[in-house]
Amino acid sequence: MNGSFRIGRIFGIPVLIHFTFLLVIPLFAFIIASQIVTTADLVAEIYTVPIDMSLITAGYMPYVLGTVISFGLFAGVLVHELAHSLVARQSGIRINSITLLIFGGVASMEEALPDPFVELPMALIGPVTSLFVGLVCSGLVYLTGSIVKDPGAGGLFIFMFGYLGVLNIILFAFNLLPAFPMDGGRVLRAWLAKRMPLHRATRIAADVGKGFAVVFGLIGIVFLNPLLLIIAFFIYTGASQETVAVKYSVLLQDIKVGSIMSAPVMTVAPTLPVTRVIEMMYATKHLGFPVVDHDMLVGMVTVADVQKMSPIDRDAMQVRDVMSRNVVVVSPDTPVTDVLRIMSAKDIGRVPVADTGKLVGIVTRTDILKVVELKEM
Repeated sequence: MNGSFRIGRIFGIPVLIHFTFLLVIPLFAFIIASQIVTTADLVAEIYTVPIDMSLITAGYMPYVLGTVISFGLFAGVLVHELAHSLVARQSGIRINSITLLIFGGVASMEEALPDPFVELPMALIGPVTSLFVGLVCSGLVYLTGSIVKDPGAGGLFIFMFGYLGVLNIILFAFNLLPAFPMDGGRVLRAWLAKRMPLHRATRIAADVGKGFAVVFGLIGIVFLNPLLLIIAFFIYTGASQETVAVKYSVLLQDIKVGSIMSAPVMTVAPTLPVTRVIEMMYATKHLGFPVVDHDMLVGMVTVADVQKMSPIDRDAMQVRDVMSRNVVVVSPDTPVTDVLRIMSAKDIGRVPVADTGKLVGIVTRTDILKVVELKEM
């Protein structure tokens, strides 16, 4: 995901942090600190335990607690996503990464058409894990009272564990809402997919999710809550994207690259002047060409590559000066759905096709969209 950087690996799965995560931590810390007395009273009421406020409200302690609780909440989100990922990996699904961002966490997985018998336990394990974390934190509230004898320190720990317990239980309940693509929505889709075709189950679950998104958005506008507006946007766009992705997977199922690729391929030499390539792009309306040297594919040159150079510099440059050298190549037997995933992941619009090392064709995003349009007829 753009705007993310890696902080480590857990069970071999890369863990990334999106820049929005760095924005939300201080915001959450401030909100918790500014409402700490009211929240502490609420925690004491929920758990029916007294909380000594002497240290909780001292100096900068509200902000320290707010920061610790914010990081603790996102640690719970990480565990939640890790549970999803481990169950998915046991089912043979490849896990690319887990990303923490402003509205929680996202596990990036490589799967073809979702299998309802796999998706159901995979979707449920996340909320169940959040509930488990919440219950453990709640148990620590009562354990703290018998272990920590100092009232002030005991109040700190009771507040911290109590707050995290409540947040994780809320996370459990919120994720079970049937608002696709949240966990509850995926549970709904898995249940529906056992009774009807997958694309229809996805459409129904997505429509329910969009309904929740509209409700969240209206509540966010009425109460001026930006977080609810962000969640509403995430749910609505996520439901729409998932519907399209499943539709493409169903329509493109069992289609190989060799049957839709364009051939023969117009290629360019690495010594061709960049100005000549621009002329070819205008004449052919092609936005990229494979670069071939002695019958070997050595790169790709695209409009984006040319645009990186100033118009003045282009006059003195050849294709080899601007071309992309790390080229993704597929074979004619590669499923089109795999190529579509590659295009989305690499943000590219065309992929060369090679057979036993020889360039035999090229497949573009436009080629795939044309097939989808024909299949929909």
